[in-house]
Amino acid sequence: MLDLTPSRLRPRDVLRTGGAGLRTRPLRAFLSALGIAIGIAAMVAVVGISASGRARLDEQLAALGTNLLTVAPGDRLSGGSAVLPVESVAMISRIGPVERVAATGKVTGAKVYRNDRIPEVQSGGLSVQAAHLDLPGTVGASLTSGTWLNAATAGYPTAVLGSTAARSLGVGAVGQGVQVQLGGRPFTVIGVLEPVTLVPSLDTAALVGWAAAESYLDFDGHPTTVYTRSADAAVEAVRGVLAATANPLAPNEVDVSRPSDALAARQATDRAFTGLLLGLGAVALLVGGVGVANTMVISVLERRAEIGLRRSLGATRGQVRLQFLAESLLLSALGGLGGVVLGSAVTTVYAGMRSWPPVVPVWSSAGGLAATLLVGAVAGLYPAVRAARLSPTEALAAP
Repeated sequence: MLDLTPSRLRPRDVLRTGGAGLRTRPLRAFLSALGIAIGIAAMVAVVGISASGRARLDEQLAALGTNLLTVAPGDRLSGGSAVLPVESVAMISRIGPVERVAATGKVTGAKVYRNDRIPEVQSGGLSVQAAHLDLPGTVGASLTSGTWLNAATAGYPTAVLGSTAARSLGVGAVGQGVQVQLGGRPFTVIGVLEPVTLVPSLDTAALVGWAAAESYLDFDGHPTTVYTRSADAAVEAVRGVLAATANPLAPNEVDVSRPSDALAARQATDRAFTGLLLGLGAVALLVGGVGVANTMVISVLERRAEIGLRRSLGATRGQVRLQFLAESLLLSALGGLGGVVLGSAVTTVYAGMRSWPPVVPVWSSAGGLAATLLVGAVAGLYPAVRAARLSPTEALAAP
């Protein structure tokens, strides 16, 4: 008795037979692949844009340094706000690893106006702060125009405006004799700061010399925020002793923070938002998978005669199943590749518009392709099994 064994399909044959169904119905294949591509593009673009934004933020932190610590008064146990001792800056400067110290002190009751004809209620939410001379070097601030306070000007009614304060007051480039009203007295503007990334509160302030604040604005001399720069390796050690050093009698009334902690919280918020958008991308991917499954089911119904002919010529159930599964995987792979390219392009364009370094994590592209193939396998499994179960006579008898 002759033993007949079915021939085996080589990988090239599987790809050829799987691609035949796509070539004969190009429009339907394109629309199905487009559904997959939209889901993958959304996932890749969301991850890429978030990664590009974080890369830009990391660049800024690296340029400014992550060794900036701030000391501020907290709350008293008995209630109310505490104050830092006048000697706190000098005491903090004695800590060995501390390289730079500077402070600002809010001048209570002093309001900022462009001139003495502005209604009192229109203060604009700006504040007056006394500042140490080495503040810019400590917090990483720079000037847009003019000069910073120095030993000669710090004792006189001169001021440096933060970027937002200057814009609110209508002060552009600093010129000869530009004045603003601080606490009811005219102060000459000698400089305007650029936005301070790590200390945004300086953007809405008018900064005056410590001695000038005491002489002209009844400043009490107590610092409200002390900024320190330490050796990178000693930042945590310095952080642990700052409260007790700033106020030895009540260290529990001192708050010590690190601006980069706030940025880390912002990154955590970005990650949560990214997770939400990834969920939306996954929904789009699921919709694309349903489209692939629908396409494959219809393909099986339309090609019953082809299936019956192949079965009558000796194709096994497994070969028919493999053919339709390969067709589904090819369709999904095309959509996945298109989605990765589209998502990467969107990330690159958006990052370029924001002057960010374009970053598309490899794991997002690889994960997108893997998700696409998984969706294709799941979506094509039922149609492939259904096609394999058709008997040759039933398939050939189909209209």
